[in-house]
Amino acid sequence: MITRQLGPFTVSATGFGCMNICHAYSERLSDAEAGKVLRAALDAGITHFDTAALYGFGQSETWVGEFLSAHRNEFTLASKCGMQGVDVDGSGKKVRVIDGRPETIKKTCEDALRRLKTDVIDLYYLHRWDKQVPIEESVGGLADLVSAGKIRAIGLSEVSSETLRKAHAVHPIAAVQTEYSLWTRNPEISVDATCRELGVALVAFSPVARGFLADSVRTADQFGPKDIRRGMPRFQPDNLEKNLALLPRYNAIAAEVGCTPAQLAIAWLLHQGAHIHPIPGTTRVAHVHENARADEVHLSADVLSRLDSLINQSTVTGNRYDAQAQSEVDTEFFA
Repeated sequence: MITRQLGPFTVSATGFGCMNICHAYSERLSDAEAGKVLRAALDAGITHFDTAALYGFGQSETWVGEFLSAHRNEFTLASKCGMQGVDVDGSGKKVRVIDGRPETIKKTCEDALRRLKTDVIDLYYLHRWDKQVPIEESVGGLADLVSAGKIRAIGLSEVSSETLRKAHAVHPIAAVQTEYSLWTRNPEISVDATCRELGVALVAFSPVARGFLADSVRTADQFGPKDIRRGMPRFQPDNLEKNLALLPRYNAIAAEVGCTPAQLAIAWLLHQGAHIHPIPGTTRVAHVHENARADEVHLSADVLSRLDSLINQSTVTGNRYDAQAQSEVDTEFFA
């Protein structure tokens, strides 16, 4: 695989997002299945693994530690704090809580190091900016972890250009992670330009549009009761029907190029700049290998232009998030 710079690290251009294996979508893996997928990604040449305390309320970090820690020197490890599962009422049931206080960040890091079976996390993100805590304080807590040798570099997730600049003034930010794909162009408003200006990598999660650009979504009825797509406006039946009408032309371009729809989506991102790092996730070994080969796909200027015209913020129907979820992020968004 080709490589790119992710802050101080040299990593495979396409990374592996470790959310899907235990969190957010319909399919859940067993321990053995998760191990096969993670090891397949490493064997395929992927050297950038991205997880978080939130995913499975620690399960994803636990699996990464269990199945990859023996190969710790072979990959760059990223995880996230500031949003995790908390037993708020003593019932034993954890709920998602955003908490960016420095003391919470440091406690979450200690828990992550234990689960990941490592002495240091290469890239540690603030998963969400806690708007009750100045970003400077949260980044200050992360900077303390750098000084203590617990993490090597700091990242932010789902932040605006303004917040990025404030954070970067406290401590250099290595990467900003945000949703970015043909059908989610929000970083193009200003965050992408700010990342380029400051020398910050842009890590693109959901690069295949939560399965939509992999041609794996047919109907809203296919989502399980806990699948987060059930509450996302773009996947509501009326909106989804309109969005699905974009796929025949999209799939035709993939066939013309000689790649799969998922590879086309990832390749489009890779063509947006050398600072872009897609991190597709999957629960299937075959898809791991498929995604890892996306860097072999060359897209001509004509193909890039046709893709840009076909799927963009003006042609996709429905917002990215509902009002509640949108209120929790700090990103600019198209009206």
